[in-house]
Amino acid sequence: MSQDKIWLSSPHMGGAERDFVKQAFDTNWVAPLGPNVNGFEKDLEDYQGENVHVAALSSGTAAIHLALVQAGVTAGDEVICQSFTFCGTTNPVLYLGATPVMVDSEPDTWNMCPQALKNAIEDRIAKGKKPKAILAVHLYGMPYKVDEIHAFAKAYSIPVIEDSAEALGSSFKGRKCGTFGDYGILSFNGNKIITTSGGGAMVCPTKEVKEKTVFLATQARDNAPHYQHSEIGYNYRLSNISAGIGRGQMQVLDKHIDLRRAMHDFYVDIFKDVSGITVFSEPNEEYYSNHWLSAILVDPEKTNGITREDLRLAFEKENIESRPLWKPMHMQPLYKNYPFYGTGVCEKLFKNGLCLPSGSNLTESDRKRIELVVKKTF
Repeated sequence: MSQDKIWLSSPHMGGAERDFVKQAFDTNWVAPLGPNVNGFEKDLEDYQGENVHVAALSSGTAAIHLALVQAGVTAGDEVICQSFTFCGTTNPVLYLGATPVMVDSEPDTWNMCPQALKNAIEDRIAKGKKPKAILAVHLYGMPYKVDEIHAFAKAYSIPVIEDSAEALGSSFKGRKCGTFGDYGILSFNGNKIITTSGGGAMVCPTKEVKEKTVFLATQARDNAPHYQHSEIGYNYRLSNISAGIGRGQMQVLDKHIDLRRAMHDFYVDIFKDVSGITVFSEPNEEYYSNHWLSAILVDPEKTNGITREDLRLAFEKENIESRPLWKPMHMQPLYKNYPFYGTGVCEKLFKNGLCLPSGSNLTESDRKRIELVVKKTF
């Protein structure tokens, strides 16, 4: 009989979620508004700090879409995008008929390279097309180079949409990710550090931005006794039932972060004597990653020819899920014809990188199975 599957990152309930959901049913608050939505937003605002305001939405992708709308992005505009990310970051640019301009990563955080960003901005301006926004990502929970990215953005007066979908609980210089940009993005998809099944949020610097976000997310209904609409709206609000799950998850968020970081430390330990393996870690003490996913780079020249794919298949044989790093957007069929600025750093990361099981619900038995595969492979 095969062993149970060890997943890359599966949902992990804390217990109180049922109580909040039951309350929603008992009081018949099953619509995209209600006390759980309000409570979940308040919980997130308190957690993020910095006097931010949070609008709970149906997904992180929806939040990016509404951020782009509020940043004034329209058809024909250009948006600077981190190439090394999931398509949920960049697809909303296409929703609006805008052009994504892809930027490479740097090797320290695997996130947007400040020099490549500068090159892209200056070249697009020289071509007569100043970018309307910058979409920067805290990949796998690792904060991007906040000081450098935001310095360039400020110098050129370009708003930053800060994709913190994978970085709830991460911080840079003690400040939570999601609070640095003109718009911050969170995700509560089933594989994230906490989940609402499906869901997301926009972290807003002002009450006015939150109110505008909620307005757009509820079909942009004007203040009238009848249904009246003066601009395009969207059906993007989070349901009160899903928000109930989120309220329960917020009670265990810090515990989940500790457990994810412990998984990272576990990998550091089991790979410490394996030549050619680099565990993705913070570059210095200014960075604090939630280590949503632990990841490694495999250098076949130092592992006697063992590749990332050899290890992935070894895990797969033992019913353990692992996955290559995100395939850069500029390498994807959908995006291959859009501009790209960089030296190929993210291409090398994709070629040699592997995401490892990282869930906060992994057991000691799971870890032993993972370690055994590593020992057999190397």
